[in-house]
Amino acid sequence: MRGGEREGGSGVSSGEARRVAFASFIGTTIEWYDFFIYGTAAALVFGQLFFPGFSELAGTLAAFASFAVGFIARPLGGVIFAHFGDRVGRKPMLVWSLMIMGVATLLMGLLPTYEAIGVWAPILLVALRFMQGIGVGGEWGGAALMSVEHAPSGRRGFYGSWPQVGVPTGLLLGTGVFALVSSLVTDAQFTAWGWRVPFLLSALLIVVGLFIRLKISESPVFERVMERREEARMPVLEALRAYPRTIALATGSFIGTHATFYVATVWMVSYATGQVGYERTTVLGANTLLSASDILFILAFGALSDLVGRRPLFLAGMAVLALFAFPYLWLVESGAIALFILGGLVVQACRSAVYGPQSAYFSELFGTRVRYSGASLSYQIASILGGGFAPLICTSLVAWTGSSDAVAVYIIAVALISFISSYLLSETYRRDLAGKEAASAGTVAGRAAER
Repeated sequence: MRGGEREGGSGVSSGEARRVAFASFIGTTIEWYDFFIYGTAAALVFGQLFFPGFSELAGTLAAFASFAVGFIARPLGGVIFAHFGDRVGRKPMLVWSLMIMGVATLLMGLLPTYEAIGVWAPILLVALRFMQGIGVGGEWGGAALMSVEHAPSGRRGFYGSWPQVGVPTGLLLGTGVFALVSSLVTDAQFTAWGWRVPFLLSALLIVVGLFIRLKISESPVFERVMERREEARMPVLEALRAYPRTIALATGSFIGTHATFYVATVWMVSYATGQVGYERTTVLGANTLLSASDILFILAFGALSDLVGRRPLFLAGMAVLALFAFPYLWLVESGAIALFILGGLVVQACRSAVYGPQSAYFSELFGTRVRYSGASLSYQIASILGGGFAPLICTSLVAWTGSSDAVAVYIIAVALISFISSYLLSETYRRDLAGKEAASAGTVAGRAAER
């Protein structure tokens, strides 16, 4: 028996826990498919279709700026969904987030370009991207908490890694669909209508996701809070008052992972095809392969965190990422696709060491009354600071310096921020989720104060 971890089971059957983890995985996959296909389209065609009055570089920057709008909206979505997730339940929020994302993505696939409706095209595109940000901002907290709060004792890291797997699976699905369409049509057809196909396919995926999510049960840990009438009146404000240091450090611990994910999956598509000389289909195919391998990494590190803890994996992942930043760019710029993939695999292993255990770690840092709020705020603030502007920053750095070395320095900087933040957080994997609420014990200082 391993301390409090073994004592604080979810009280549900292993079969129900698996069903909830699977439902979280499927829904999260669909949400991130929708969110990521925008990034691929921004890298490949949105500059010329929605911002045609700019030069090629300025058009790419404008497209990446519209990409960042989704990240600006994510903290707002996280706050809105967290409030109701801590007030009325986790399950309803999963349904609403999926519906908002699905409608926005479908409308993108039907949106006329600048040539057809002029300036309204980029305005509507940005508005729909904002809707996507609201939807995905509310998604992660609900999916993560449902999986972790249903998980058997001693398995929270592994069960919590399943919604995390939805991210590379969504990227795999989105990149794979784009690669397939790109290989079946000419460049002119792809620009004219082929890019719309991945967006329109979202309608079918949303129906499947809603069907699965409507069949799962509410979190048993949260139901006990409701039965005792202990839910917070203003959970987001309560989380900020009770856990300011924990939220700040959890946010910092994720910035490096988030930033380098979008460096590799969005900016790298544009850089590799536009400046290094790789073929578009080759890069999309390589990213599809890398996304598939990421699934195994995340599940493995999630399971490993149940044995060795969450914090050691966060520290190791960010330390190696900082050391590998320059070699990663050198491998990409070799022009050899095998070396491109090798560099991507190492970077993904570093990110997965953080992302695999993250659902469990962030859930364990906060008490049940405000767990949705605390975890969502940490994740979504990191998303805007780390991921939202990463492609724009990298494009600007290369344009300014004429070298990718500046991108490597940027990767080192965000990795060190995350390493220091993770060092200042305490270990949580033995904590009882239903135990005492004073988990500002999520930090070293908090544990001392608690004593």
